Amino acid sequence: MKASSTHRSQEMRGIDAVDLFCGAGGLTYGLSQAGIEVKAGVDLDRACQYAYEKNNRAKFIFKSVTELTKQDLQGYFGAGKLKLLAGCAPCQTFSTYSLKTRSTESQNANGRWFLLNEFARMVELLLPELVTMENVPGLAEQNVFENFKNTLEQLNYKVDHTIVDCAEYGIPQKRRRLVLLASRLGNIRLLTPKECDAKPLTVRDAIGDQPLLEAGSKDPSDPMHQCSRLSPLNMRRIRASKQGSSWRDWPEELIAKCHKKDSGSTYGSVYGRMCWDEPSPTMTTQFYGFGNGRFGHPEQDRAISLREGALLQTFPKSYQFTPKGEAMNQRVVGRMIGNAVPVKLGKVIGDSIMQHIKNLQQSNEIN
Repeated sequence: MKASSTHRSQEMRGIDAVDLFCGAGGLTYGLSQAGIEVKAGVDLDRACQYAYEKNNRAKFIFKSVTELTKQDLQGYFGAGKLKLLAGCAPCQTFSTYSLKTRSTESQNANGRWFLLNEFARMVELLLPELVTMENVPGLAEQNVFENFKNTLEQLNYKVDHTIVDCAEYGIPQKRRRLVLLASRLGNIRLLTPKECDAKPLTVRDAIGDQPLLEAGSKDPSDPMHQCSRLSPLNMRRIRASKQGSSWRDWPEELIAKCHKKDSGSTYGSVYGRMCWDEPSPTMTTQFYGFGNGRFGHPEQDRAISLREGALLQTFPKSYQFTPKGEAMNQRVVGRMIGNAVPVKLGKVIGDSIMQHIKNLQQSNEIN
């Protein structure tokens, strides 16, 4: 009887979570790997429902966060469990590209910045012990983010936020992200790469074992390993491309007219090949297109496949984005993959939260 009591006192306090703006489930899957029970995800993209529910033990709630009520979510938090509200509000407004091409006035007038206010509204209604948010670094410089932090602090949360280089956490991708952690239980912070025992990974590590593929073809054994067609001109262009290069290295006759103009000369990160022995560029929702970034395969004359994009986002190969046998829409699946929180980053966030709770229990600050 005594041993049983001691065992109970050493058990980690359980955490139930809801993932706002869950998409296809990258953050949910990573949190789950860390031992957090994600009970539900909320999103307005119906195309994400299959992937989310197929790969995660959580319910997909098809609803706008603007319409959510306390009653919609409180039932997903179990009695005696700590509550975590997580999410990655749509971030296009504060992406590097948007900040370069829009005035401050247009960013404030447009955009989805109000969704962060909706996130804050749900925190106020539910008062979870724990909150986490992942987003683009540009958000950290905006008033809406400062207001979000102030709201949390007024609700007695200890708030920590940092901009992380995903490559330092063993994610094979040059992706910088803003990660916020907040706790009503005490000080909290993101674990360092050293604490996570992270090892650098490259494009070769992530996709080097994928089967050969021609442009516009599909691997018969893996429907996700399919890539876009290339026009005759773009085939000539990719054959003229070297690893890490761009259109600037092509013969004059291959360079697009728009890039010869002053207005297009600054966009040097398109029409390029990845480097085998470096992390990939940031995966976007259009990574499957050779002209949409440096998304050319390091060696093969094609853009990377949907499978390769998912692997670079650290989704396991077993992750199913569409029902078996159903025709796959590259644009839709590419959007799900590119918009996702990398699974491994989700696990780092989850591990940080679990370590926070462990520390509090060891110091007897919570039961």
